[in-house]
Amino acid sequence: MVTVDKNTFENEVLSYKGTVVVEFWSQMCEPCKELLPVIEKLDEKYGHRIKFCEIDTKKATRLAIKEKIIGLPAIAVYQNGEKIDEIIKEKATKENIEEMIKKYI
Repeated sequence: MVTVDKNTFENEVLSYKGTVVVEFWSQMCEPCKELLPVIEKLDEKYGHRIKFCEIDTKKATRLAIKEKIIGLPAIAVYQNGEKIDEIIKEKATKENIEEMIKKYI
């Protein structure tokens, strides 16, 4: 999984030709921290077919607002730089995230 920040998000996600799963999280968000190992396992399972990134929104607040992240945790799918799907808050379960990923691989 690639860790991105406000300086590398453009290059790693928005300019990427292909599909990227981005986990938006924060150190202050307990559900986000619980979800990190789940995303890492999904990266191990699907990372050869789809790119995985994570970004700490506490360090990139303006970017999160620009990307219309309205709650955490948020898992978004980007395709060729455009956000095409997302799961937020309590719907961000392993099953829901994996189902969303499978639609785009």
